[in-house]
Amino acid sequence: MIRWPLTAREAQSLELMAQGYSNTEIARQMHIGVGTLEKHIAAVFAKLGLADTGTEHRRVRAVLAWLRAQ
Repeated sequence: MIRWPLTAREAQSLELMAQGYSNTEIARQMHIGVGTLEKHIAAVFAKLGLADTGTEHRRVRAVLAWLRAQ
């Protein structure tokens, strides 16, 4: 379980990202819209301090953080 201050939905979003699912598939599995999922992912990035630099893949960095926490 991730110990960051993520909500249950944010943690679930991150876990499904780590499993390699697309946003469309994650949203389907969570029974939410893609826009709602994108808000969860944006919150994860913000809480992990992953700013959009244009030079890094925040999704990959978030998944690596998730893996380290396991």
